[in-house]
Amino acid sequence: MDLNRVATFLRVVEAGTFTAAATRLHLPTSSVSRSIAKLEQDLGIVLLERTTRRVSLTDAGRAFHERAREAIAGLDEATVLAGEAAREPSGVVRVAAPPEMVGKLAIVIGGFVRLHPKIHVEVITTARGAELVGAEVDIAMVVGRLEDSALIVRKLGVSTYRLFAATSYIEQRGRPRTLADLARHDAVLYRGTAGRARWELIGPRGPETVEVRGPLSGDHFQFVFDAVVGGYGIGLMPEQAIAAGGIEVVLPKFASAGALQSIVHPSRHLPRRVILLRDFLTAHLGVPCTKARPT
Repeated sequence: MDLNRVATFLRVVEAGTFTAAATRLHLPTSSVSRSIAKLEQDLGIVLLERTTRRVSLTDAGRAFHERAREAIAGLDEATVLAGEAAREPSGVVRVAAPPEMVGKLAIVIGGFVRLHPKIHVEVITTARGAELVGAEVDIAMVVGRLEDSALIVRKLGVSTYRLFAATSYIEQRGRPRTLADLARHDAVLYRGTAGRARWELIGPRGPETVEVRGPLSGDHFQFVFDAVVGGYGIGLMPEQAIAAGGIEVVLPKFASAGALQSIVHPSRHLPRRVILLRDFLTAHLGVPCTKARPT
């Protein structure tokens, strides 16, 4: 079967008439009509019902059109893949990431672009990355479990949370020496209730809890991070936050298991540059899916 005739058939269906299809293909109308007639002869069926104004699919034509469209689309993707494999990957990859991950992400992506200097990576900081995949970004880093969706999910693991404070806060209020000391310090709370929260951490003696309170509470880790950097209290944040600088770990023998981290992307064909970055992030950001262990 001549695939050019199949492609011409698809274009006629899209255009609605032989004349419109011929204009788009830059061919005489008679050539387009003859191509469809030969395709029907090859198949032994009538694909199109012709009128003076428009063509429409027969039942057999509709079934053939559905499968042929998928086949030609697959061939187009294969052509793109072959072309990408033959040249150095280049272009733009757009990534969405939540604020609590951008510190370490900047370091990892920096290593990636050194390996692939023709690829430019744009990072959008947002907690709604999964909603942007396929429209505004190519892939997204997600913290927490996802609702059911058509996106492909690669689990990285469960992050580790640690206690952080700014040097200025420690100089003013002192350094806590035990978990119980946190009750006498200001805490910057993530989704606290009336200025209070209960932190569950794993230490040398196993799981322990402590009631903390503080003047600031927010529902976004960027707020918690900024407040901790500003010296307003001690915060329980993903350990990647240390990469951003300006803060230090307190009570390093205590840690907490955080939320699940994942990479998500559309189920459709991905350009090679996107696949390369996805796999690089998976290799360098993956953490074991286990309970946090203090170091």
